[in-house]
Amino acid sequence: MSVVVADSLEQALDALAAAPHATVLAGGTDVMVELNLGHRRTDAVVAVARVPELCSWTYDARRATVRLGAAVRYAEIHADPLAAWLPALAQAGRTVGSPQIRAAATVGGNLATSSPAGDGITVLAALDATVHLVSSAGRRDVPVGQFTVGPKRNVLAPGELIEAITVPVARGWQGFSKVGVRNAMVIATANACLAVDEPAGSVALALGSVGPVILRCPEAEAIAAAQCDVAARRASPATVAAFAEAAMAAARPIDDHRSTAAYRRHAVRVMAGRLLRRAMPHE
Repeated sequence: MSVVVADSLEQALDALAAAPHATVLAGGTDVMVELNLGHRRTDAVVAVARVPELCSWTYDARRATVRLGAAVRYAEIHADPLAAWLPALAQAGRTVGSPQIRAAATVGGNLATSSPAGDGITVLAALDATVHLVSSAGRRDVPVGQFTVGPKRNVLAPGELIEAITVPVARGWQGFSKVGVRNAMVIATANACLAVDEPAGSVALALGSVGPVILRCPEAEAIAAAQCDVAARRASPATVAAFAEAAMAAARPIDDHRSTAAYRRHAVRVMAGRLLRRAMPHE
């Protein structure tokens, strides 16, 4: 097995151009488990944890966005100022494994794994993030909702890696909720992220672990936009109930070893209703 430990983005891209199907290694919290269990085989590894461009982040005050390098770790997102700008992503990150895992796990790695139960991906979907991909042939941008195309499948081409993710800083309440067999260090039975955009008067809702990919809930979002007073943070009980029912209808869960489809639908309804009530506490 060949291993390249890249010290620059150029070096990483050159290595991937020479071995397009190499495994890109950042924190290794997903990859090493798959390799150890024999679920993945690889003849080449390109390690990118030392690449400065991938390990850094920037804040654009004019555009109100945060650009997260793909190798930024969840432990860093938990701390201000990132936690203040991206509170739902910080909340989701606190549920990702143990403190040791969060010190290694990266936002780009979570996205590249493309699990429908990925906690961070649910938040990125609700916030309409953009994924920046790069290879020796050039760069391209993909909306996060179009990045994952199936369970653990995405649009990354051979020789391409995630360079960064740009996340809008929402002006409004946002929150993350998760159901699992315990409170922490667990793969989600179902998760949800709700983000309010006060200037637009809109509410976004994304669901994880209840479909082949992370799902948005356009009918629930339309109910919230039409019936909530976003500026006053006001929603009637009927609106909350209708929003929760529409969210449940958007879910496409399956029965598996972690849960039944029926329980996942119920969990989505409860989480969606609670999140909207937290966002709109006044009746």
